[in-house]
Amino acid sequence: MSQLLEVNNLSVSFFTPEGEVQAVRDVSFSLKAGEVLAIVGESGCGKSVMCKSIMKLLPAAAKIKSGSIRVNGIDITEYKERDMTKLRGKLFSMVFQDPMTSLNPTMTIGEQIGEAVRIHYPKLSKEEVKNRVLELMTLVGIDHPKERMKLYPYNFSGGMRQRSVMAIALAADPSILFADEPTTALDVTIQAQILDLLRRVQTELGTATVFVTHDLGVVARVADRVAVMYAGKIVEIGTAEEIFYDPRHPYTWGLMQSLPSLSKGKETLPTIPGMPPSLLDPPKGDAFACRNSYALEIDYEEEPPMFKVSDTHYAATWLLDPRAPKVTPPIGGGIRE
Repeated sequence: MSQLLEVNNLSVSFFTPEGEVQAVRDVSFSLKAGEVLAIVGESGCGKSVMCKSIMKLLPAAAKIKSGSIRVNGIDITEYKERDMTKLRGKLFSMVFQDPMTSLNPTMTIGEQIGEAVRIHYPKLSKEEVKNRVLELMTLVGIDHPKERMKLYPYNFSGGMRQRSVMAIALAADPSILFADEPTTALDVTIQAQILDLLRRVQTELGTATVFVTHDLGVVARVADRVAVMYAGKIVEIGTAEEIFYDPRHPYTWGLMQSLPSLSKGKETLPTIPGMPPSLLDPPKGDAFACRNSYALEIDYEEEPPMFKVSDTHYAATWLLDPRAPKVTPPIGGGIRE
């Protein structure tokens, strides 16, 4: 598989009255054609900002300070809005967390999907647009599309609205789909259906997917690779097997321990103590040090580099330095849900 997306040393800041918020700090990753990459981490760690930076959907107060974004080998870092409008929808598209903020309550579902189709394929006839709408609704699992295309968003359940938003996002067959916590507002049963749908769409269309979530439990269902983010940085990245069965960063250990599946029979669910640092003034050294019971003295002085565990697995922790003391992870293998 070829490298479809390459992000190198990307840093993004928000300039606020209180100061500069360093939302994304020196992030690098790549995405292959047809691959599913999950970005995992606590709320506020920079997952959504990173994805919106790639699509240039940032507010005026935000700025890409450094780094590069390459798609199909072309550097789009300096692209202006006029250039980006040609890429959005066709090259990459996005499914947001709350479908009700993406859908127009005054238009039928069919009209909204049709609008997305016409924007990208203006030469299609009215009948061809209608057929494409029915095709997309069927693709995302909306039964009886001929009847339901005439309904409004308020006639649909949360899961059906999210399916409709996915149909809009897939209108132009994008090469990359960003899914920004698309299952957070849904109940567990519908959540599983949407995850299975994402995986099926990726398989049938060959669409590369960046799946953003704070829930490691859902990642095993869809991801080929997993990147763990903390305080605006990727602290560990590897295949799903490596992250779930051989995690190396203490933050990943903490996330794994907090999975309900590992706490069966226990009265309490383990948590990571403390709070994430303010990105107005990131701490010196490793940002996770003050919450890390395995922290070394150097963690408070110097930021750890990305240590290579395998050809596909890297983690930014001084515990991987050959001079560091050996520690036993507090979790075992076999924790895939």
